[in-house]
Amino acid sequence: MDSVSRVRNRAIYALFAVTRSRIPQYLAEFRRLEAADFATVRADEERRLFDLLRHASAHVPYYQQLLGDCGVVRDGKVDLDRFSDIPILTKDHILKKAEALHSDDMHERHPFDNTSGGSTGSPARFIQDRQFYDKHVVAAKFIYNEYLGKQAGEPEVNLWGSERDVYRGTLSLRERFTNYVYNRRFLNAFTVTESKLQSFVDEINSHKPVSLWVYVESIDVLSRFIEDQGLEIHSPKFIISTAGALFEPIRERVERVFRCPVYNQYGSREVGAIAIETRDRKYMRGFPYLNYVEVIDNDIIVTCLNNYSMPLIRYKIGDTAVNIDIDANPCLGVERPVMKTVSGRIISHFKTASGGLVHGQYLIHQFYFVDWIQKFQVEQTAIDLVICHVVLKGEPVLEDIERIEKNIKRVIGDDCRVNFDYCEEIPASPSGKYLYTICRV
Repeated sequence: MDSVSRVRNRAIYALFAVTRSRIPQYLAEFRRLEAADFATVRADEERRLFDLLRHASAHVPYYQQLLGDCGVVRDGKVDLDRFSDIPILTKDHILKKAEALHSDDMHERHPFDNTSGGSTGSPARFIQDRQFYDKHVVAAKFIYNEYLGKQAGEPEVNLWGSERDVYRGTLSLRERFTNYVYNRRFLNAFTVTESKLQSFVDEINSHKPVSLWVYVESIDVLSRFIEDQGLEIHSPKFIISTAGALFEPIRERVERVFRCPVYNQYGSREVGAIAIETRDRKYMRGFPYLNYVEVIDNDIIVTCLNNYSMPLIRYKIGDTAVNIDIDANPCLGVERPVMKTVSGRIISHFKTASGGLVHGQYLIHQFYFVDWIQKFQVEQTAIDLVICHVVLKGEPVLEDIERIEKNIKRVIGDDCRVNFDYCEEIPASPSGKYLYTICRV
């Protein structure tokens, strides 16, 4: 770590101290577990499961009777041997029984609203809290980076997406200050043109990041551009790819262009960090102090261990994975494999008349917190036509329709027509997944 990065590292921890953040405490706890043997890690995971189940039984209406009926919690005593008897929690349960999943003491935990990413075309609203955010979002990213060899304060670039930046055209003062302290550059990949891709190359070459955090589709587009144009690009220590399936042809191209390893990371808005590829990239390892992960018939089932405001226990997240025979693999302490690779979630880029691209996540974000929509799919059938297929669960709200149409036109073009197709059902793809964005241009 160079001297500038060391100064920034000290500044980050000084800010934690000034704000009385518990993140350093969580990091110390997680680092201890990262270095522990399998027995220690497993005992810690069981303790977290035990505490969560006891809390849910005492404070969450949905679980109060359910956990007793299946013999997991009775008279305050937890039987983890019966854990697999707990019925699977689905997104439909969250949509229909949201309030019953809220803990009666959540207001003591600094709760806030969030929504699922809508990977099945049907986003659900849920409650998270300060402990969840500090552990699963902030501390988890520290651990990701440290695991792969980067310290806080060393330069990084995020090839990410922010619809707020599309609207405002700039980051807030607080966001700019945070990025400065973290030595982080943010490149907005929701909308891209050739000139913007060139500016990304210039920024990466100037900042010389140790790591890149990227949307998989965005780094694929950038790598193609660099290769097609024959450009020189700085080689970081590693790249972490997220928000989509990292198919091998994409990985091979990105590694060829950037001359560094690319690691697949998997998480979700509901439960935060779930898994990341091991250093040898043979399988996905979990974070057993954050989530308890099961793969059942290729479905990913997650129990979030640190969100007591709205516990998600044995939650079927809607994504699929290639399973792994855990018994045939050595137990590597915290690196215990949970799956071979994630095979769900596909996002399309949409196209503009000027030759630009719009990341599918931008379109998806327009449907967050729209209560009258049960399920959606956004389809581009022509350069100037976008169709929003919607399954209703209430009366459409004109204000929401106008906002969605305005924001789609903002990135696709003012001449683009945005049609709403109200339908009874949205068919799944041949793979069984609902594709929530489709570009047919």
